[in-house]
Amino acid sequence: MAEVDYKALKKGGFMQQVQKDHFALRLHIVGGQIPAGQLQKVTEVAQKYGQGYIHMTSRQSIEIPFIRLEDVEAVINELKSVGLEPGASGPRVRTVTACQGAAICPSGLIDTTRLAKELDNRYFARGLPHKFKLGVTGCGNNCLKAEENDLGIKGGVRPRWQQDLCIYCGLCQAVCLAKAIEVRKEDKALSLDRDLCTYCGKCVKSCPTLAWGGERGFLLFFGGLFGNRIAIGKRILPLVIAEEHLYQVIDKTLEFFQTYGKPRERFRNTLDRVGWETFTKELEGLGLEH
Repeated sequence: MAEVDYKALKKGGFMQQVQKDHFALRLHIVGGQIPAGQLQKVTEVAQKYGQGYIHMTSRQSIEIPFIRLEDVEAVINELKSVGLEPGASGPRVRTVTACQGAAICPSGLIDTTRLAKELDNRYFARGLPHKFKLGVTGCGNNCLKAEENDLGIKGGVRPRWQQDLCIYCGLCQAVCLAKAIEVRKEDKALSLDRDLCTYCGKCVKSCPTLAWGGERGFLLFFGGLFGNRIAIGKRILPLVIAEEHLYQVIDKTLEFFQTYGKPRERFRNTLDRVGWETFTKELEGLGLEH
């Protein structure tokens, strides 16, 4: 009998269980969305090869437990017939998570679903010193907790006020959690403290006369962790407006981790060891306009 390559199985999304020669298969599901037809096939596979149930992971994926070793190839082929494949495990870029974003959520500032798919196309399963998690959240409500990811992306907007459309109702001041806006009705005056602004876009969303607009973009958080060690990701760049600049930053981040990271060392630990100032200089070296 051939020796079982458990490392290869794990790399292919099959996590070994405590039960001998049984595995939980993690599926590759981008942004937490799966077509109904694929979901039906997952149900069939769980009933046929598992124990009739699935597990919803914290990273918006699905695991099918109790897959027997002898059924691994059959399970892969059945799922492949509807376009499903195993998710990544081990030291590589994991499946991208995302909230529903501007396409569905009234609070959303960016199209998180489209962005998650593009990130997946560019980076999914890329080999690195350790696992690397990307997450996309559509606005400051932060449903996907951007700061918990190795690199988290949050939708933002650089607000712009158009005086001739303003009726000085004060609603923008009322919704601004950062207290960056001051409206003086009696003087017909408005001021915005850009040092206090968090790019949340609440002024834009709430304005009844469309006096507030602005450029939408991406707030980036680096080095988040949520596991054996908990650490909040840091924002070290201004709002990134151009999507092509976003990819340049991600490319540089993964390049940095590949260059400086040690095996089994999470990105945050690499940053702490090598120095945040070194990483910041590399990002600034991109020469991006903000």
